Amino acid sequence: MNPEAATNDIAALSYEQAREELVAVVAQLEAGAATLEQSLALWERGEALAARCEAWLQGATARLDAARKDNGANSPE
Repeated sequence: MNPEAATNDIAALSYEQAREELVAVVAQLEAGAATLEQSLALWERGEALAARCEAWLQGATARLDAARKDNGANSPE
């Protein structure tokens, strides 16, 4: 899989899917059975998965902040 296809693949994952795959990648790296090349590929995928999870969390935070702001603007004083 080329790097661009891998990135597109990750961009389509839900938060839960990305987190689950990230846990699996970490477990594979911790097992230490991969070759250097495989470990590098796993590391790169893990970094991309972690970035995807972070993006999901930042989006969720922004939505919550916007909802709180809207709720505060519409609440009677």
